Amino acid sequence: MLRAALLDMYNGESNRGIPMLKNLLHRYSDCLEFDHFDVRVKNEIPGLDYDIYIFSGGPGDPLEQGGKWQKPYFGLIRDLWEYNKSYEEPKKHCFFICHSFQMACHFFKVGEVSQRYKMSFGTFPVHKTHWGKEEPFFEDLADPFYIADFRRYQVTKPDKNRLNELGAKVLCLEKLRPHVHYERAIMAIRFSPEMIGTQFHPEADPEGLLEYFLEEERQKSIVEEYGESSYNRMIRDLANPQKIRRTFDTVIPAFLEKAIEELECELV
Repeated sequence: MLRAALLDMYNGESNRGIPMLKNLLHRYSDCLEFDHFDVRVKNEIPGLDYDIYIFSGGPGDPLEQGGKWQKPYFGLIRDLWEYNKSYEEPKKHCFFICHSFQMACHFFKVGEVSQRYKMSFGTFPVHKTHWGKEEPFFEDLADPFYIADFRRYQVTKPDKNRLNELGAKVLCLEKLRPHVHYERAIMAIRFSPEMIGTQFHPEADPEGLLEYFLEEERQKSIVEEYGESSYNRMIRDLANPQKIRRTFDTVIPAFLEKAIEELECELV
């Protein structure tokens, strides 16, 4: 039986991300078992005795200092990277989401992590780069494809020399915004053959989010903060099977299925 570690970065806050990731992992219960680690509240950090690692999104500043969990957290990323470079097989497969993606980008020094001029909240198109068009996990998605995006921070200014040094590839970029003079954020990076991360939330279950955002009090607060047009667009995108549903059905399942296939082949 393969083992996965789910690293919960939500700092004790109520969220939809962890339940959705657990539901995705449960789909593969015939060959994969997983443990949940509360990183920021309980300082729980897994060791290297897992095959697959999923690092969740979460609130707050990804560059904040002072948490007891931060040194071992970055130490785990370093150890996973070095393990994959040092051993031929089996490899450790890793997926970084949103907050964890920003922290991974900071750790690998592939771009600049900064606060966004305003929070991105809702559903949006993202555009594939040249490398994104060759990315197997994205091959069943259109260009652009639609994502769920909830963030106050971003990664910009990709360091091409550092990316080349690591062998990392920028896979997609934020939507085109010709009416503003802001650099487009990096929305996904393949750090290595076994490590990938997305700024967006590929675990976003459209049915669950639709039910969540249709609650009266939540609808009212979103409309007040982001406007009725943004809210209505998000509801339409969540209900469209070719938008968020397509991304949900594609990205995390492709990651898990590739990891399981490679690991099971190596374990035979």
